[in-house]
Amino acid sequence: MFDVDIWQEILATIKKNKMRTFLTGFSVAWGIFMLMILLGSGNGLSNGVAANFMNDAVNAMWIWTGETTIPYQGMKSGRPIQFRNEDQEIVQKVSGVGVSSGRYFMGNTRYSYNKESGEYTTITCHPELRDVENLIINEGRFINKIDILQKRKVVVLGVDIKTALFKDSTALGEYVNINNVPFKVVGISTEPGSTRNRNAYMPVSTAQMIFSGSNRLHNLALTINAETLEESQAIEEQIRNSLARQHKFDPKDEGAIGLFNKLEAYIQTMKIFQAIKIFIWIIGIGTLIAGIVGVSNIMLIVVKERTKEIGIRKAIGASPASVIGLIMLESILITTIAGYIGLVLGTGLMELVNYSMVQSGGGTPDQGESVFLNPTVDFNIAVASTLLLIIAGAIAGYIPAKRAASIKPIVALRDE
Repeated sequence: MFDVDIWQEILATIKKNKMRTFLTGFSVAWGIFMLMILLGSGNGLSNGVAANFMNDAVNAMWIWTGETTIPYQGMKSGRPIQFRNEDQEIVQKVSGVGVSSGRYFMGNTRYSYNKESGEYTTITCHPELRDVENLIINEGRFINKIDILQKRKVVVLGVDIKTALFKDSTALGEYVNINNVPFKVVGISTEPGSTRNRNAYMPVSTAQMIFSGSNRLHNLALTINAETLEESQAIEEQIRNSLARQHKFDPKDEGAIGLFNKLEAYIQTMKIFQAIKIFIWIIGIGTLIAGIVGVSNIMLIVVKERTKEIGIRKAIGASPASVIGLIMLESILITTIAGYIGLVLGTGLMELVNYSMVQSGGGTPDQGESVFLNPTVDFNIAVASTLLLIIAGAIAGYIPAKRAASIKPIVALRDE
């Protein structure tokens, strides 16, 4: 173990060469600081995008109708495709489909209660839409199967509609007029990630009966039981084939039906961010290496300047181990202190950014879409990076120290 005199000598050397020590420490601190900033920013972007995907079920899929673009079985192209209630049942039977809901859009409809009124969007659906779109029920309940079977005149209001029509009064159990037809309010909902909750939900069967919808559907919303890109694409192909048989169009005709596979988009986006993270690591490690090179260069200069001193030490009986230890300790001390400062500043800045975002409402997914969320760095990664830098600093000091310790005293004393 090294005694107090050794540490005093090291501190005296550092104090004597303040500028050199500062530059060495700065290169190390800057390397670890930039690594923390880069990793934190990469995590913030990745978390923000992932949170936006979570606003709906990650494994959600939406299907809508179009027109055929390829002649098929004697039928010309340009034939419009129209979904019916049975299409929702057909899709539900496809292997790998979780839950599904048909949707019949009424568009903007007039809502009124007492003297208050306004135009809002009405979405008619099956109960399963709640699982597809991750709807939050603040009060009451969502549409259920009995509402569908009995074609009940019930409605779930978005929280903004409730506030506009009922102010601070209770809405549950009250009746609102929708295009002059009374509907009972059974629930109040919030859409995750949305700052405007102006949608209302009613049973699709009720809307088809009252508002001349017949058995038509505008689109289908569903979830799929898949974890990989290949599984999701296989289910997508099965769905397309089933609907192609039902409506007699070429399964390869992408114009006949439109389809958005959110799981596929999520997987591909996360792959992009994984590549970005790797790129960030490469840049960060490059920055650390630059700091290590800086330490190495300065330690070479230190050894060169102290060659005669090393010769004197060896001439009076100092062992090679003591010479190596002295130089390595100086390198480790500078690297450790500077690395810790860079670590504290980097992680501290990221925590400050995260705190500011949370306080302003931008750091939580339910405050609207955010592309930057929780830009913090894993503590273990931060500590491991700092330890790596300290070990590299020790090696940077060891190499020139080992070379200096191997020089014969007479040669060292002749050095100018």
